[in-house]
Amino acid sequence: MRRDAIFYKLFQQAPSLLFELLKESPKTADRYRFESVAIKEPTFMIDGVFLPPEDEIKGVVFFAEVQMQKDERLYERTFTESLTYFYRNRDSFFDWQTVVIYPYRSIEQSETHPYRALLNSEQVHLIYLDELGSIEELPLGVAAMVLTIEDKTTAPGKARMLLQRANQEITELPMKQGIIEMISTIIAYMFTTLSRQEIDDMLGIKMEDIRVFREAKEEERQTIALNLLKQGLLSIEAIAQATGLTVEQIQSLQAQLSQND
Repeated sequence: MRRDAIFYKLFQQAPSLLFELLKESPKTADRYRFESVAIKEPTFMIDGVFLPPEDEIKGVVFFAEVQMQKDERLYERTFTESLTYFYRNRDSFFDWQTVVIYPYRSIEQSETHPYRALLNSEQVHLIYLDELGSIEELPLGVAAMVLTIEDKTTAPGKARMLLQRANQEITELPMKQGIIEMISTIIAYMFTTLSRQEIDDMLGIKMEDIRVFREAKEEERQTIALNLLKQGLLSIEAIAQATGLTVEQIQSLQAQLSQND
């Protein structure tokens, strides 16, 4: 199981998760964008870059490295990539920070002396998932990340507990949907031979809950489509392609607009 891939999937779904691991985070943490970037000459690929809002002048760029296996050259690579990207984009940011996420302290690179200044600075954050606390007491987003290192024999039970907490603690439907998708994604990565239906059965996710979430997504797409129709800049076909709705659905929304005018 590629647990680092799970994390980047989670960060794509909810970039603000990274900042739940830190003692201090930007005021605009909920508006950061998660991207993977390539740096040429020399060529580097950074899997986790968190970019501040585009309207924020000279913000802080965060780099994330999820390391689930021992790598004795990790810090050389991570700091080189981070600083190279910062150098190439110096006009866009006034500062940088790097977050390295380990499952356990024993996975950390052994030889750290050459990087002691950076590792002991406020710019570099080392996170050990097994030291964050009890999964039952952690915030849901952080608990989901800790779930990735849970043993396969106990993970389904822990996942069901987190889903129950989500139902009890979260009232906003989109946020609840995000947590459910996050947890089911983690379990799906753990049990790759199971179908999605088998995963849902394992977690006790009810079909009516899934239907409600799908309807919520559809409502969001319809709202976007209505706004595009009001602007009058795109064809019905283009709006359908942009929103994932059918041409017939867009035509129906257009008819509703005409009736309201």
